[in-house]
Amino acid sequence: MAPILVSMEIGKDGIAIIRICNPPVNALTFSVIGSLKEQYEEAVKRNDVKAIVLTGDDKFCVGLDINIIQKVQKTGDTSFLPDASVELVIDTIENGKKPSVAAIQGFALGGGLELAMGCSARIATSRAELGLPELKLGLIPGCGGTQRLPRLVGTSKAIEMLMSSKIITSEEGKEFGIIDDVVSSHEDLLTVSRLWALDIAEGRKPRTHTLQRTDKIKPIHESSAILEVQRQQVLKTPRSMPHYKVCLDVIEEGIVSGGYAGVLKEDKVFRELVLSKSAKALLHAYFAERATSKVPGITDCKIKHRKIEKVAVIGGGLMGSGIATALILSSIQVILKEINFDYLLKSLKSIEVNLHSLVKRGELLEKKMKKAFSLLKGVVDYEEFTNVDMVIEAVNEEVLLKQSIFEEIEKICPPHCIFASNTSTIDLNVIGARTKSQDRIVGTHLFSPAHVMPLLEIVQTENTSKLVILDVLKFAKIIQKIPIVVKNCTGFAVNRTFFPYMQGAEILANLGVDVFRVDRVITEFGMRIGPFQLFDLSGYSIFLASVKEFAAAFPDRTFQCPLVQLMMANGRTGKKNGRGYYLYKKGKIPEPDLSVLKIVEESRRLASIMPGGEPISVMDQEIVEMLFFPVVNEACRVIEEGVVLRASDLDVASIHGMKFPSERGGIMYWADSIGAEYIYARLKYWSKAYGNFFQPSQFLQEKATKGIPLLEL
Repeated sequence: MAPILVSMEIGKDGIAIIRICNPPVNALTFSVIGSLKEQYEEAVKRNDVKAIVLTGDDKFCVGLDINIIQKVQKTGDTSFLPDASVELVIDTIENGKKPSVAAIQGFALGGGLELAMGCSARIATSRAELGLPELKLGLIPGCGGTQRLPRLVGTSKAIEMLMSSKIITSEEGKEFGIIDDVVSSHEDLLTVSRLWALDIAEGRKPRTHTLQRTDKIKPIHESSAILEVQRQQVLKTPRSMPHYKVCLDVIEEGIVSGGYAGVLKEDKVFRELVLSKSAKALLHAYFAERATSKVPGITDCKIKHRKIEKVAVIGGGLMGSGIATALILSSIQVILKEINFDYLLKSLKSIEVNLHSLVKRGELLEKKMKKAFSLLKGVVDYEEFTNVDMVIEAVNEEVLLKQSIFEEIEKICPPHCIFASNTSTIDLNVIGARTKSQDRIVGTHLFSPAHVMPLLEIVQTENTSKLVILDVLKFAKIIQKIPIVVKNCTGFAVNRTFFPYMQGAEILANLGVDVFRVDRVITEFGMRIGPFQLFDLSGYSIFLASVKEFAAAFPDRTFQCPLVQLMMANGRTGKKNGRGYYLYKKGKIPEPDLSVLKIVEESRRLASIMPGGEPISVMDQEIVEMLFFPVVNEACRVIEEGVVLRASDLDVASIHGMKFPSERGGIMYWADSIGAEYIYARLKYWSKAYGNFFQPSQFLQEKATKGIPLLEL
């Protein structure tokens, strides 16, 4: 017997409760949409029904089943897309003979919110999540969202929500105009929604047709000006993301020609965008991200994870203060240890600054900031470590220091406590070599700034217990990080894969390519900043420490040159002292420091790798390739050695750890879009011309020879 996907109950008050029952998230499939139409038709026919309350079983609705989009992209056939925008939302719900009220609990996202906006009123439980996140997938809303949202919240707020894919709470929704009333419980939700529906049906409240509203829409000339400002912002982003611009065009169509015309254009554009390169890449990244939390042999076993409620962080520098900030924002008690009170005060001040910056950007309420800060306690000894669930070590990358810390905490912490290191390169076996608790040692490598960057690299040694990995996976969810589980090796997965990126930049500089041109080309490709500005921001000493580790582990393919040492000898430390490849002044955009070119010239003289002593001539595309193809090459080694569970984990890592442009799908997806054969051929050519740094890996060679995609294991 087929499951009931949409049910209907009719009360004595004449209100029909139509309920979506497609667990776990009530996604809209062809069957669900068809069943919704059938139940609405039945409700309209019945004389004992005055009005309808549309709700969901447990949750409201997450929107269109993402698997439908995936099927369309695989087949290239848009006929698999349901026609819900006009037939269901306009004809059946919004303009139907009987009014509808949406009763929202849990969330109403994407097509779910579009269904709700087609209703005459929307009632929601407290803290329900609302949003139209389609642009994150390279799409635009497809059931009238670009038309109804501006009519409910105004043009400016709608543009802000759509462009950012921002998820808001039901309380914010009421403030902005999406939600009509917020209730405290599920029982109240249905009671209040019934009363609203009855009041509308009997004329005590007006029946509104959102698509026909104009009271929140500014006059055409004002709205067009607002849209033009946003278009200019989109054009400043050097990325191939057409959906942002066309979303603005669709909004404007509705303002100029009316809501119905806007809906028709929205539907047409949506169907075109589904098959765009950026939509395919972003959907791949979406599924890759969902897969990272599934770890065979751990998440599919009957192991019960333990709660991590109190965490000690050792070291309050840039990383430690960022980690502490991330934890207290997620309501975790934190003990922050520093070596003395002066350093501790600086660390606490850094955390306070982190929180205030979030408040200033509107990402954190003042009330929550105060609550978060109250969860933090600073110490200069280990007395408070006797009852912590986890310790995260975030001190300088010095092996002996880390070893002594792990020895000390083993004596003091409870037997269940997890010993984690935030090291980015050092072998965890070495860090924990002096302890007897090898099964409790794990890497928790976050990326700077830790309270902002979303990736958490969970590093397991051969001795790390399955329970510890499961605990940290659940912990990642609590602190709202995207986890990838990797094996222990120098640099782990992310830094090891992307170390050739920085090395490649140094090689290009020493081959005679202008450093500022390299940064320009790479930002035009879609990276947030270029490699030389990244040197400035990440710190020269950290880079040199990494070079030391990589040179010891991979001496045959580590390029060492004097450029960074020369920069430091010239009194430059990057952003830290305001002088690097760029000049940094408070409140101003960094400017290239042309005086640095003399230092680069000296490095070229000492490195002496320019063919015939003359700078090489390269096209912009070659700059991109010479930086990223070695990254792909190292990623192939990481995959071959089993450092990651799946190749797509490196796509997630590249997007969320190194800010590789998401609309390119991640480093491996991008590589497959080019082809392993071409990448192999270019690397082979460069290895003959410029040395072993470019030597293709065996894994890449095999894939290229057999014509197999790199993502296919």
